[in-house]
Amino acid sequence: MATRFTYSRWDGTQKGFDLDADAIMDQVTDDLLYHGDLNAALRRLMQNGLKDREGRNLEGVRDMLEKLRQKRREMLEQHELGGVFDEVADALRDVVDKERKTLDQLTQQARESGDQRRQEVTEQAMGERHMQLDLLPPDLAGQVRELEQYDFTSAEARQQFEELMEKLRDQLMQRFVNQMSEGMQNMSPEQMARMKDMMAGLNEMLAKRERGEDPGFEQFMEEFGDFFPENPQTLDELLENMAARMAAMQRMLNSMSPEQRRQLQELSEQLLGDMDLAFQVDQLGEHMRSLFPQMGWEQRYDFQGQGQDPMGFGDAMQMMEQLGDMDQLEQLLRGVSNPGALAEADFDKVRDILGDESAAAMERLAQLARQLEEAGLAENKEGRLTLTPRGLRKIGANALGELFSKLAKDKSGQHQQVLHGLGHERTFESKPYEFGDPFNLDLHRTIRNAVTREGSGTPVHLTQDDFEIERTENVTRSSTVLMIDLSLSMPMRDNFLAAKKVAMALHSLISMQFPRDFLGIVGFSEVARVITPEQLPEVSWDFVYGTNMQHGFFLARQLLAKQTGTKQIIMITDGEPTAHIQQNGQVFFNYPPVYETVEATLREVMHCTRENIRINTFMLDATSALKAFIEKITQMNRGRAFFTTPDTLGDYVLVDFIEHKKSLSRGRGQSGRRAS
Repeated sequence: MATRFTYSRWDGTQKGFDLDADAIMDQVTDDLLYHGDLNAALRRLMQNGLKDREGRNLEGVRDMLEKLRQKRREMLEQHELGGVFDEVADALRDVVDKERKTLDQLTQQARESGDQRRQEVTEQAMGERHMQLDLLPPDLAGQVRELEQYDFTSAEARQQFEELMEKLRDQLMQRFVNQMSEGMQNMSPEQMARMKDMMAGLNEMLAKRERGEDPGFEQFMEEFGDFFPENPQTLDELLENMAARMAAMQRMLNSMSPEQRRQLQELSEQLLGDMDLAFQVDQLGEHMRSLFPQMGWEQRYDFQGQGQDPMGFGDAMQMMEQLGDMDQLEQLLRGVSNPGALAEADFDKVRDILGDESAAAMERLAQLARQLEEAGLAENKEGRLTLTPRGLRKIGANALGELFSKLAKDKSGQHQQVLHGLGHERTFESKPYEFGDPFNLDLHRTIRNAVTREGSGTPVHLTQDDFEIERTENVTRSSTVLMIDLSLSMPMRDNFLAAKKVAMALHSLISMQFPRDFLGIVGFSEVARVITPEQLPEVSWDFVYGTNMQHGFFLARQLLAKQTGTKQIIMITDGEPTAHIQQNGQVFFNYPPVYETVEATLREVMHCTRENIRINTFMLDATSALKAFIEKITQMNRGRAFFTTPDTLGDYVLVDFIEHKKSLSRGRGQSGRRAS
């Protein structure tokens, strides 16, 4: 089945965030090399945000959390909960005013009638009613109670009061069930009884499920589905909706002053005073709390609006739901440990709360790990991301590219090294044949030259000028062990990242440009250990003191003993030798260095010298004592020493390595021999 695409006219606005897997790896390279953990690097990238290839920012989790806090702060500073009662008080006051107006109108009509008896009776009756209204209690619940018993004279006031009571019942009942507006409008005594039956049925369903029985959700929805116009498809969906509304109501109660809470409680009891309904509601509330403890039942908000923008009951409930959604989003963002966990967010709610830009950013962040996996740069092993061989090469290429980009153009840098000679390794380049050249004929180019000269047709006649031969490259092999200081002083002096980048860059350079060369890696601190290329990205410093060069040289010699060609050790360090392995196999450490450690280290240097292994040392933050020790090594071994900084370390190491390769190739080319 053919793939179909939909296109629209370009208007300049269709500009998405350009971020692919390679760009992600570019931005985590330093973090990964420093801390040695791809998962942690992605987590920090997710927290801090990132830039695309055009420099546009993609906000991170920290930005979203700050946005969330700012929006919550603005809501709380703008509104206050007193409006919940002001709205009811104003509505009741309006009802009373209408009733008083009608009473005054009837009194005036009686006076204008000229009937003395009618005037007296009317004034007495209307006066008594005015007295009833004057004696209404100050609290809302008391006013509602008295007005429900009051015999209204004004039909308009009576209707307005009844409508207000129905509206308040609806709003109060929304603390128990979600979106039951259709089932609760104009609730009659019969409908109230059916409401109690629905609540009882819901509690029974929960009890059945707790006992491991079939709750009977389908039968429940057949009987009471009209109470739920949102049409939940499962019991869990129904319960989650109800819990969200009940938790919002509880948060509003928590956020009220004691006096406000008392008024609302009394008002609820007055309007919904059925004891059986209250029992069913309380039981349902207990179930909701146990099933959805994460909904923030104990949360309270400090509204500081000072009457600036008072909210009515409906607005307050809606804001509580919004604040609850914001709380849940904040919990997700604070607890997220990997990009994939962001996919659990409700992006529609994120869009409503934080806007389109943040929702789009969160969706992109959620895809970070998946993009690396799909590109073959990382793979998931037992819940953790690890670099694939391709990802390892990418990290090395990034480190190599960064170091080469800092080199001057007249140095080795990224320029292609062209070494032609008498070997038989093809360079996939060709040249016109000259007398004395090996006759390694490039048949394709030779025939093309003849056809170009003579034109098409057969036979093709060749002349000496048509001959083109394959270039060959002198191949020299060198074996290198890179010794990296992993002691605690390296990160403390900000030297570790530079050393790690050099290791990755050197591995990448040798893998791509000199595949026949050998590169071994040894890390050393209190003791030394061999590091494989696969382990290199995750290598970090050791939380121990001690610089055991002696053990490092020993392991380096073991690695080089199995190799051929010229042999060298490149050592990167920022400290003197302070540890060595004793004859009993135990580690000896002392700072400052003692005679025994220095002698043990120099013995290993002498072994390297006898085995024709050159030691080139790159010193970071070199002290006078370190310089003096390295000079001893140089005198004994006839290697070289470089005093450098983290900013220039990569330049020194790579240039020195390439110059070493050049000198080897020049020497082989002059002698006409190839290294084994």
